[in-house]
Amino acid sequence: MTAIDTAIGQGTVVAMTPGRLLDAYVQEAKAECLRYLRNPGFLLPTLLFPSVFYVMFGIFLGHANSADAPRYLLASYGTFGVMAPGLFGFGVSLALERDSGLLTLKRALPMPPGAYLLGKMCMALLVAAIVAAILLCLAIFVAGAALPPSRAAGFFGVEVLGSLPFSAMGLLLGTLVKGQGAPGVVNLVYLPMAFLSGLWIPLPVMPPFLQSIAPLWPAYHLDRLALSAVGLGDGGDAVHVAVLAGFTIVFVAIAARRLRRHG
Repeated sequence: MTAIDTAIGQGTVVAMTPGRLLDAYVQEAKAECLRYLRNPGFLLPTLLFPSVFYVMFGIFLGHANSADAPRYLLASYGTFGVMAPGLFGFGVSLALERDSGLLTLKRALPMPPGAYLLGKMCMALLVAAIVAAILLCLAIFVAGAALPPSRAAGFFGVEVLGSLPFSAMGLLLGTLVKGQGAPGVVNLVYLPMAFLSGLWIPLPVMPPFLQSIAPLWPAYHLDRLALSAVGLGDGGDAVHVAVLAGFTIVFVAIAARRLRRHG
């Protein structure tokens, strides 16, 4: 018998060394990222939808509207693009993995409890970074948007970190719905929220009632921060950051409680 077998037989919990603990987090994050990068059903729509919309409206039609249109639509479609990895990567996959029993299996494995969620978060951040990078390249090199390096870097950072509230929302949705119904439910949240936040139609041309309720949605606040990053903001960035942080904390707290109770 090994020392580990003896310890287990005596009812002793063998703690992982810091190196193995870190490696467990890294390997789970790597596995999650590779799993989704190799899944064209998830990756292609996530990358293509915001890019195609930006090409149509930000490049072909953008300059016909105003000189600021490429930058304005970069912020809008950037926000639209980075919402998807968190909502679908967390929401749909968590619901499917709960139904299939994979989440129960992962809980039984000798891995840190937070590695599963950290892996999915890293996946969402990576895909959001790819979306933001593609849109930045289109805006700068094709649409000719006037974005100095500092503003391009600011936009990139805002959009990548801005995917976290939607990861938290996806986490909550994944605890509420069954696997088969998850794609439809997530789309019922994703698409109306994008519209009501002014990502498809500028808020000033929308009815007053819809303008008044736009701040209820996290996508609105991320869009305001993205507009500020590209030089079209109207102030209040600290408020938008605080609201997004609040959404994230509330969604994670509710989701964690549900996972503890219902698995």
